[in-house]
Parts: sequence; C-alpha cells; structure tokens
Amino acid sequence: QVQLVESGGGLVQPGGSLRLSCTGSGFTLDYLAVGWFRQAPGKEREGVSCTMCSDGATYYADFVKGRFTLSRVGNTVTLQMNSLEPEDTGVYYCAAANRYSDLTVKDMNYWGQGTQVTVSS
Repeated sequence: QVQLVESGGGLVQPGGSLRLSCTGSGFTLDYLAVGWFRQAPGKEREGVSCTMCSDGATYYADFVKGRFTLSRVGNTVTLQMNSLEPEDTGVYYCAAANRYSDLTVKDMNYWGQGTQVTVSS
C-alpha cells in the first residue's frame, strides 16, 4: 500500500521546538517533490515548505523562514520547527507530487494523515 506516514507533532510552549517526519511507505520519495502544509481551525490549508518543488530549490513560506528547516535523508523528509509561535498551531500534512510541482493543494498527489501541532502556554 502506497502511503505517506507522518510522525512527530504534539504540544509545545511558545518558543519551543518540534520535529515532524514524513516517510514514504511502499514507494520512494527520491524523485518526488515533498512538502508540508498546515491547516488551522477555520482556515484554508496552506503550504509551509517543500523540497524539489517549482524550481527545485527548497522553499519556505515567509511566515516560517529562519525558524523552520526542511531536510531529506533517505526516504524520509523532516521538518524541524524552532521558535514556535501560537500562530503555528494546526494540523500539519505531508504531501508528495511529481518533481517541480507547485506547492499547492491541487498539485499534490499523495497525502499523509496529518499530525496535530499545538503551541500554547
């Protein structure tokens, strides 16, 4: 069965860190664009970061630049999240698509189940 398996997430205080991981199960992520989206309650799902999207460079949304780092090791893509803020709260989804796809919901072909991130004191 082809699926993206996510791990990580949880509850953290403002200023804290979390690490999210996304692993391809049943298929390789080597030649795919792999990104992270998030969705806060009552808001649309938005792109956070992506590797091998668009022009191939690692992309970060402005609201996470300097705080989040995306890395790829083997068949796992990891999102290291530092200096977390309450506004970062939401369900985080891993997604994959053909290489050089745009980081948009409609362009993703595979989705993980989502993992909850809550930033609160």
